[in-house]
Amino acid sequence: MLCYDNYEMLTRPMDAMADHKPLTLTSPKQRQGSRFEQRACEFLQAQGLQLIAQNWQQPKVGELDLIMLETGQAWSTLVFIEVRQRQHSGFGDAALSVTASKQRKIIKTARYFLQAHPEYSHYECRFDVITYDTNKINTHSIAANNTDKNNRDFTNKSKSQTEWLKGAFIASAW
Repeated sequence: MLCYDNYEMLTRPMDAMADHKPLTLTSPKQRQGSRFEQRACEFLQAQGLQLIAQNWQQPKVGELDLIMLETGQAWSTLVFIEVRQRQHSGFGDAALSVTASKQRKIIKTARYFLQAHPEYSHYECRFDVITYDTNKINTHSIAANNTDKNNRDFTNKSKSQTEWLKGAFIASAW
């Protein structure tokens, strides 16, 4: 199963969308977030999870980035996934950006999801976080022609690593 790609929506010609509502992902930050959510979705599918919903929203409450099903031999688990990306800074890494307030919002939104979709209410639930901490490659240590000794190009590159925090937080009195 392929993940829904929000980036595809952003690249459509405007005349093809004349009858549609305006897109809500307008800022570069929103588009970047969408790309990392897509990347996380593909990563989790490669790990065997099945996509249930992407960017599920409960108005005036919150949004769930990814909702996936992890099928096990004994039981299956419904997984609510928050995707975070952050460039290294003095404010901490991406995992630290999922504050207690954000956790409460995700849990509250997950409750609304289960009310709206009672077919999933019998599954065990888990809250995971996928993080991408990106940092620019130090170009000062690379030769003036933007290549290293193995002739790899490092012009305007950034590195990010996927970190999957299973059971990143729990919902008390679920």
